[in-house]
Amino acid sequence: MTSHAEAQVLLEAEGKAPVENAKAADVRAVVPKLRSYGPSSFASLTDAQGNYLQVAGGGVTCMLERRDAVNRRHYRAHLDTPSKVFPEGTILSFSGGEVKLRADEWLTAPLVEEAFLAFLKGEPLPASLQWRDMSAMFENLA
Repeated sequence: MTSHAEAQVLLEAEGKAPVENAKAADVRAVVPKLRSYGPSSFASLTDAQGNYLQVAGGGVTCMLERRDAVNRRHYRAHLDTPSKVFPEGTILSFSGGEVKLRADEWLTAPLVEEAFLAFLKGEPLPASLQWRDMSAMFENLA
């Protein structure tokens, strides 16, 4: 991942004005306040190349995805350990729609915030996150 230290990164969150050239403080002001029941239930960070991280939900019910624009690949974050609270196929409902998640795809807002901050700085994303290729879902949407 290239450094975004000198590059402009756009932070967008539902119901809020976009923040160009986002800073860590902007991320810290948005991610912890996300809630699947609104008023802000999703957010994204996008770099100049079109790569992005996007989150839906909030608190202990977050889904995180990333887009590799150069390779045209889309990934969903997951953990080594499946959730004991959210069984396979539980639906995350938020104002952008509904997504059926696997038991290992439920993340917490602090982990999502850590990933957003790493992306913002151009650093490696948290090692606790693994990435499931979801690109096939988007191939017929072009």
